[in-house]
Amino acid sequence: ISIMKKNLLTFASGLMLMIFGTSGLTQVPMLPQTVVMGQGYANEVYYQFSTYNTTTVARDVWDISFRTTVMSSSILINDGTEAVLWAYPYADTSGWAAIDTFDLYTWPPLYNDPTDWENGAFCRNATGHPDYGWGVYNTVTHVITGDSIFIMKLVDGSFKKIWIIEKNSPENKYLFRYANLDGSDSHEITLDCNLYLDKDFVGFDMQTNLPVDYQPVKESWDILFTKYMAMHYTGSPYPVTGVLSNPAVYTKRFYPVDPDFNDWQQGSWDSTRSNIGWDWKWFDLANMVYVIEDSMVFYVQDQVQDVYRLVFTGFEGMSTGVIDFGIAHVGSTTGIGDSKYSNFHVSLYPNPATDIINVEIEIINPTNEQMTLTLMDMTGRTLRREVLPDGQKKTSWNINWLSPGAYFMVVSTGNDRSAYKFLKQ
Repeated sequence: ISIMKKNLLTFASGLMLMIFGTSGLTQVPMLPQTVVMGQGYANEVYYQFSTYNTTTVARDVWDISFRTTVMSSSILINDGTEAVLWAYPYADTSGWAAIDTFDLYTWPPLYNDPTDWENGAFCRNATGHPDYGWGVYNTVTHVITGDSIFIMKLVDGSFKKIWIIEKNSPENKYLFRYANLDGSDSHEITLDCNLYLDKDFVGFDMQTNLPVDYQPVKESWDILFTKYMAMHYTGSPYPVTGVLSNPAVYTKRFYPVDPDFNDWQQGSWDSTRSNIGWDWKWFDLANMVYVIEDSMVFYVQDQVQDVYRLVFTGFEGMSTGVIDFGIAHVGSTTGIGDSKYSNFHVSLYPNPATDIINVEIEIINPTNEQMTLTLMDMTGRTLRREVLPDGQKKTSWNINWLSPGAYFMVVSTGNDRSAYKFLKQ
């Protein structure tokens, strides 16, 4: 395998990326996409593969964030900013009134787990059930009672002491207290997570003393372009700019591979937060430019289990926060079909399509059964069906008559059925 690296300037043109499949199928176009995080990565961008939609959110609008699900104890800090958390080492909650921070910067800092949404910074000292880091779970009342004091450097650089008093799991409510280090400007807040169940997390701003509903609806995004704290190979945390996955989204990373690699069915799906991560790029100090790894390919299984190929093509750095990448819909792992275990690979192109959709089928294990193509809308309604003549593995359909939107092409033979999603523009 030839491991080559190409400068992002190679991809500066807006041309379609053409990726050849190792199966020998005709070229399948990758759709170029761009997100803009802004100067200094001032924003984070939520992205959805099926619609190409982006949601841009200012990064510095919250300090801490609570996971909304009933059985979660995860509390994040906004570690993509300057925020840092420390557990107070000299007293439990009984020492709330008299805090001494003379040696603060010798205490080990706490950051969110780079790989696990459930292991937020407040949870990093957990020893295992029933100890969740900031508190202990009562198996009778199902209440987590806080037993620790934390010191936090907020997004704006100021310092607060924080006590997560409890989470009442049956009511899905948090009670927490925070104040200046000297005890002034004290607030005690009850946060009702039931008001935000359509989001994974709800933030809180300790300057305005208000919740911050900063995330889009959880079903409306697959990956997040953001800054976060990763772990250096030396074991030290350091800030990076990269991509995190929705908790309900799975990914695969292939490296090193040829740029035309397309066997996404290899290996197992990764459920961690940062499998896509940040290291698909590196900074060339000699030329003062970011370089993209052209031997790294990702596959993303979204929340309806459609699978997309993801290849990064450009990164402009903190001057603009522009990130370029290409995507292509390659199959589905469940639903009305299951391409993960199918006896054939199907290529649909172009995708999105305007007038014509081309279908090519590669049979893995030859069979004498006829192939049937069925066009369905997102409700499962059949719009057209065609039985291919024996031996025919390629066809083109005119789709001028379809309304813009998402559709499924279902390919079946015998009991083997797979559904492939495409968009009509």
